[in-house]
Amino acid sequence: MKKYIYIIGVAMMMVACGQKTVVEKTQSEQLMERLQLLQQKGYMFGHQDDPFYGLTWEYVADSSDVKNVCGDWPAVMGFELGGIEMGDAKNLDSVPFTKMREEIIKHHERGGIVTISWHPRNPMTTIEGGGNAGQKFPEGSAWDVTDSTVVRNILEGGAKHELFQTWMQRVADFLATLKTNDGQKVPIIFRPWHENTGSWFWWGEKLCTAEEYKALWNMLQDKLNADGFDNLLWAYSPGMAPDLTEEKYLERYPGDDRISLVGIDGYQWGTKEDFVSQLDANLDMLTKFAAAHGKVAALTECGLKNLTDPSWWTSTLVPVLDKYPISYFLVWRNYKEEWFGPSPSQPDAPYFKQLYEKDNTLFLKEIIEK
Repeated sequence: MKKYIYIIGVAMMMVACGQKTVVEKTQSEQLMERLQLLQQKGYMFGHQDDPFYGLTWEYVADSSDVKNVCGDWPAVMGFELGGIEMGDAKNLDSVPFTKMREEIIKHHERGGIVTISWHPRNPMTTIEGGGNAGQKFPEGSAWDVTDSTVVRNILEGGAKHELFQTWMQRVADFLATLKTNDGQKVPIIFRPWHENTGSWFWWGEKLCTAEEYKALWNMLQDKLNADGFDNLLWAYSPGMAPDLTEEKYLERYPGDDRISLVGIDGYQWGTKEDFVSQLDANLDMLTKFAAAHGKVAALTECGLKNLTDPSWWTSTLVPVLDKYPISYFLVWRNYKEEWFGPSPSQPDAPYFKQLYEKDNTLFLKEIIEK
């Protein structure tokens, strides 16, 4: 009898331990598992700043150019923190941070996935608290590359190290507000210091050494980890390039222990043929790298400005994406002068509907289906 009771007790302890293991998984670990599971169904569609504005509207409740075209929300929504480091009320695209917080939580609660980027001002040339703080281009912005010492000056011992500590704290303060009403942290794909193999941002390849870039990455990641942000899934995403080999990708790669999602940012700025050739080669390398390193791969930014080829979705992009096991692709924002997503008012809308109707393209409804 005692033996019987003992066996039952051990079994109950094993069940309890198993339950405890599930409960103790962080939001980032749960998000990683979800991405891996969803990837077996296809690749998700993402859109930057989707719920804030479109080609013909601004800040209309529950509106979205994507939803207005296909009847469904994007699976992934992208948001930008640039400006939070200055204590600004709005980000560099004039989106109020209060509205951003609201929409991030809403998308999470409807079952969507959130990704956040950060383009901080140039701490060597911007003016704290005024002056050029509201400017996006170029003086004092993330795109200000007039000073090649920015990264080394914000690392420990640098002239702007203390200032950047304040900037990182302001990021942390905002991230800490991304919680549901019951206090649960929103899981986030966090993607700082992107397109680092180019040199159009102050953290770019020609503006800092590989060691300085990695130290910059580690400084931010260590700060947010120490502050308890276990809901951040860290993503590394250089820009698409004709010479983006695995060796090149690894030059500034922070390490497998620091990265969960590997990506590239790839836009069509030239011919269709050049874009397809580069995207095909880059995704081939990226997905092989992801498989070898146990990561999830994604096309973290992409697009054709103003969809000058209405059939771009189905004639250019999809044939390449269908070849590779990626988690999602995200197109940049829709703004009046510059847009990358679909709109009911544009001729690409029917082609986007064709993309939506494909079995392996996932929007919100597909990723919340039981």
